[in-house]
Amino acid sequence: MKNLTARLAALLSLLTLEVLMVAGVFVGVALLFFYLTRVVFVEHSMQFDNWAFTQMDTLRAACPGLTGPVRGLTFFASLPWLVAAGAGIPVLLRWRGHHREALEVLLAVAGATVLNQLLKTHFHRMRPSSALIFQPGLSFPSGHAMIGLALYGCLAWLLWQHRRHPAWAALLLTFAMCIGLTRVYLHVHYATDVLAGFAGAIFWLILLRTALRVWWREKKEIE
Repeated sequence: MKNLTARLAALLSLLTLEVLMVAGVFVGVALLFFYLTRVVFVEHSMQFDNWAFTQMDTLRAACPGLTGPVRGLTFFASLPWLVAAGAGIPVLLRWRGHHREALEVLLAVAGATVLNQLLKTHFHRMRPSSALIFQPGLSFPSGHAMIGLALYGCLAWLLWQHRRHPAWAALLLTFAMCIGLTRVYLHVHYATDVLAGFAGAIFWLILLRTALRVWWREKKEIE
């Protein structure tokens, strides 16, 4: 009975304003993902996707020189880059003595990659036929949006947590969002794919962060 009371007290001690806000975001992104699946696979609505393509087409017509930089930007969530960054950054962090942070970044990228492939296989949505560049694989949710935000979002959180360069944390999040927009610009993903990717990334990051926090807390108590 005493052990149960102690565990309940420890759990309640975690219910801070920050935790409640994170829980709200967690529920919010889960509902957003569910809503997008309803729009795409139940209602079969293309209204939002067509609107987004129209906006990007208008932008491309007004600024034709933008396509080159957009193709360069989208590389920073491509498979070669994510493999290099997902392995290289944890190695660098471990070398600098940040073992927990290294594990968190590695799991953020690896977990988001596995989850993204499982979701793509389950929903099996074909890519837009109007793609400006060839891109193999399925469409929903966007891997660039999901795994990119998992990587840059995790790095942003670590910077914010250690109170180092919060402006860089904001820039990393903005960078990840812009990468997602490049997928719509290039017509290799629908806008709903990108939104679902963002929602999936946030869902995974919160789940991962919570699990690691509980694990490290229990490990510390055992030691």
